[in-house]
Amino acid sequence: MNYDIKIVGGTLVDGSGKPGYAGDIGIKNGKIVALGRAPGDATQTLDASGKAVTPGFVDIHTHYDAQVVWDRMLTISPWHGVTTVVLGNCGFGVAPTRPRQRDLIVGTLEKVEGMSAATLNAGLGDNWPFETFPEYLDAIEDIGTAINVGVLVGHTPTRLYVMGEEASEREANDNEIAQMRQIVAEALDAGALGFATSKSPTHVGFKGKPVPSRVASLNELESLASTLENRNAVMQVTAGKGFWFDEYAELTRKYGMTISWTAMLAGMASPDAHLAQQQRSRELAEQGLDIVPQVTPRPLCFEFQFKEPFPFEALPVFKPISSADFEGKKQLYADAEFRAAAKQTMDNVRPSFRLAWENSLISSCPSKPQYEERRVIDVATELGVHTLDLGFDLALENALETRFRMPVANADEDEVEKLITDKNTVIGLSDAGAHASQLCDAGLPTYLLGHWVREKQVIAFEEAIRMLTSRPAEVFGISDRGLLKIGRPADVLIIDPQTVHCGKLDRVYDQPAGQDRLIAEAFGIESVIVNGTLLRQWGEDQLDPRGKLPGQLLRGGKAA
Repeated sequence: MNYDIKIVGGTLVDGSGKPGYAGDIGIKNGKIVALGRAPGDATQTLDASGKAVTPGFVDIHTHYDAQVVWDRMLTISPWHGVTTVVLGNCGFGVAPTRPRQRDLIVGTLEKVEGMSAATLNAGLGDNWPFETFPEYLDAIEDIGTAINVGVLVGHTPTRLYVMGEEASEREANDNEIAQMRQIVAEALDAGALGFATSKSPTHVGFKGKPVPSRVASLNELESLASTLENRNAVMQVTAGKGFWFDEYAELTRKYGMTISWTAMLAGMASPDAHLAQQQRSRELAEQGLDIVPQVTPRPLCFEFQFKEPFPFEALPVFKPISSADFEGKKQLYADAEFRAAAKQTMDNVRPSFRLAWENSLISSCPSKPQYEERRVIDVATELGVHTLDLGFDLALENALETRFRMPVANADEDEVEKLITDKNTVIGLSDAGAHASQLCDAGLPTYLLGHWVREKQVIAFEEAIRMLTSRPAEVFGISDRGLLKIGRPADVLIIDPQTVHCGKLDRVYDQPAGQDRLIAEAFGIESVIVNGTLLRQWGEDQLDPRGKLPGQLLRGGKAA
């Protein structure tokens, strides 16, 4: 046979978790046609001697919903070996959206996902190429992407579409719920992977109000979830009070869908809360219920400014900050009464949050560069001031541009190890595309392979590849990705296990309207093949971002 691409000399690690074996791969017309033995010539031959050949990685928790419109390459995920991404997580997204409600969506994404409004407005333009969710899927296909894309229909845009600004203020009536059911059902018919929602208290949206999904009644949530019955679809939930394990179990028993919730993190609520969550997850799995917590192998660190204090916005005392404009924020931070209330709250908040703030690093401070990369608690102690007074003072000195890097969760690696090696969990929460100026965890796959596999030797290489490929694909009903298998689409990586790792964070200004974001280089991902086309090699794109790209829209979990 004559192949388009032939990969020779590598160790095949097929994504199943089984031991790797020496062999070759033949690729033709976008599919794997030979595996193990691949006799014949090829238009292009890639030498993988001494390297691993694996399926492309599947990232089930991204927020590229807007970025896909202006960045067809979906950077930086392909750099790190990701060949399939899922959009629409946490119930957020850009469709459905009426033209008159675009400011509501932009304002919501700006607040809750740390996206720059200037970037969103410049990148999406004056005439969004969609209004309904089916139109959004069609637009993604028309735009064309470097990697494969699956999309969840989000509760927040659906609620805004039906209820307008009242979506953040009250429960829906029966007629409004019926309209939302119709939107979700039409989205699923058009190819949505499932439905996503959030009850997280950290999700504070436009004008400091709760994001719309948080206001929904249990009756509304169940009604929308029921549309997933008898479909190969998933419900993604960002956990919160009143919508937790008991409710997940009831929905799964009634409607048979998988629920994947975000996120089980060490030290998020209390030092050992995740242990109780693990135990409950284990019990539900033993009952045969597909309720799958998402975990991350990285410490969750937010680099934030007090002009958008995301980590603090779940605290009621910060509600006026969330709704204030720039000048209003500065006035509040300078106000003695606000400071006293904020300090009283901080002194009585859960210890894990207080310690996270105290251990934050001052990552950028133009007025006091000598404080950079020092802990907040150390500088505050040195000056004899409260840590919040220090934070507010440094923010005000620099027009709220001072940056702090706060370890929100997953700082204890012994506890993280328990989460990522738990067979009932799935790797997720890269949040790629969100919080662009605050964090960058899109390098999660190369971090897992470099840190947990090679350096700490906690996970076998083959098992780590399964965790990044077939496992997330299985949980999210993505039926044609995640394995090296004859007849499957050829999403294939060549990896050097001896050098693969995630690079350090760098701040760049390459977003629309010249806005900034954090990025991290990938090392050891030598070749990235998507649907049989060589997308990247040796850390460089091989295709013109303006030309034809190989990614596919995965309607219902697979390419058409």
